[in-house]
Amino acid sequence: MPGLIPERFIDELLARVDIVDVVQPRVPLKRAGREWTACCPFHDERTPSFYVSPAKQFYHCFGCGAHGSAVRFLMEYEHLEFPDAVEELAQSVGLTVPHEGGPARQREDHTDLYALLDAAARFYQHALPESAAAKAYCKKRGLDAAIIERFRIGWAPGGWDAMKRALGSSDARTKLLEQAGMLSTGDKGKQYDRFRERLMFPILDRRGRVIAFGGRVLEGDGPKYLNSPETPLFHKGRELFALWQVRQANTKLERLIVVEGYMDVVSLHQAGVTQAVATLGTATTNEHAELLFRAAPDVFFCFDGDRAGRSAAWRALESVLPRMRDGRQAFFLFLPEGEDPDTLVRKEGRDGFEARLRNATPLSEYFYAYLSRDVNVATLDGRARLAEHAKPLLAKLPDGAFRDLMFAELEKRTGVQGAPATNAVLSRGVTSTTGAPKRTLVRSAIAMLLANPALAQEITLPYAFAGLDKPGILLLTELLDFLQERPGINTALLLERFAGREESAALQKLALTEFPGEPEALRAEFIDAFRKLAEQTTQQRLDALIRKQSESALDDAEKSELRGLLARKAQPASPL
Repeated sequence: MPGLIPERFIDELLARVDIVDVVQPRVPLKRAGREWTACCPFHDERTPSFYVSPAKQFYHCFGCGAHGSAVRFLMEYEHLEFPDAVEELAQSVGLTVPHEGGPARQREDHTDLYALLDAAARFYQHALPESAAAKAYCKKRGLDAAIIERFRIGWAPGGWDAMKRALGSSDARTKLLEQAGMLSTGDKGKQYDRFRERLMFPILDRRGRVIAFGGRVLEGDGPKYLNSPETPLFHKGRELFALWQVRQANTKLERLIVVEGYMDVVSLHQAGVTQAVATLGTATTNEHAELLFRAAPDVFFCFDGDRAGRSAAWRALESVLPRMRDGRQAFFLFLPEGEDPDTLVRKEGRDGFEARLRNATPLSEYFYAYLSRDVNVATLDGRARLAEHAKPLLAKLPDGAFRDLMFAELEKRTGVQGAPATNAVLSRGVTSTTGAPKRTLVRSAIAMLLANPALAQEITLPYAFAGLDKPGILLLTELLDFLQERPGINTALLLERFAGREESAALQKLALTEFPGEPEALRAEFIDAFRKLAEQTTQQRLDALIRKQSESALDDAEKSELRGLLARKAQPASPL
């Protein structure tokens, strides 16, 4: 599990929380046998395909594939980070979240930094009305008082130490300013304000706290935009400018529009396009892609139409591919030469910009157009090259209809059949397929463990099947070890244990397996499965020794083992 929260606390928390109580206030549920069902809150649908299982304590949507525990549901539905979701759940059942590694000291340090950066934002805001140049610029860009207040836009005064003199009233405060990235150090070791004579845009985290700044120069030398450096609070590859403002303006967020500049974001919000965010002057990262799709199902990337813009768009596409599960969509809007979102929305208004968004290029079209730009698909060699370039990228797509359709399009364009049975053959040997996985004895055993994790206590060490050379044995062994170390955990927590790993998709599908009948019948079937695995292990080793005996002589130890195996084969195998 990520963060500093002990895993055993998560066990206790999910044991106390009923997922139905978490989902029901947010999504109207209806009884459906032993489960609850609803229309999925994560994608549009008319027929309910969203199921909540009280027995397994997890949710699953058969439409878009969303799934997970009560913690995962809060993260997805409320757009919370993992620690915040845990904190909210803990409060609901009266638990205090513990932290490993001295959380009190860390929180105190961060609290001071947050307070200092908030004070810096207020300092810049108060300085804005005193700058004729800043006021004139805001007026020229059509910014009204409400939008300036909403984004807390300010002004960094000229000189070298206005900020330092205002907030660095002691050595400790000066050190905090340095920690927060508000000061720079010259060649001779003298400190001075990092931001001077710039229009200032505070960068807020998901809770609306100031964590950094972006400053835009109005005239003169220096970079057009200057951002805070990396700090304990700020990592630019993980943050989006204006995401907090977007969430404040949209009760239900259906889309996000990713643009390049702070003023592009502000101008779009001013015009009523309140879903715009920016990536803080860096290319779209994997963390950005995860954050974008966690916030909204549809993401529009807005770039210049030149070579640099198209290169940035392709990097964004590569980042979102592994996150394009069913129900999610990505689009690419390329702007006319010399235009940016700021100039376009002021020229064409909200309706004009919305019209451009409606005509944006879907990811699927841009993907094949980009890869085909220098390829002659009329030739055999050209089609082979397209397939060679496309297949490794398409393999990153999650299982689902979109992945199948993208591979079908590749086959249509090239004649090459490219869709493997899975987007990942799991390292532990359980294959995640787009349909129902073929039931083997190992998969059946894993499915039964997921249906009732307490069954792990029926199997004792050493495992009689451990030496069996079959796909999935290592995963089955790992599951048993984990469940025996952590008795009492439920299905949802077991699935969380494998979240982010290659095996996760296959385990999610196996967890949906139903075993009708009484618990005692499931226990008997489980024990019988392990008895058969033990028999297969014996037979496999026996076959190997007999094969070796026919090819070369066995040593004394192997002869003794062969006699023992033949004798054991005559007796019933034990799964224990």
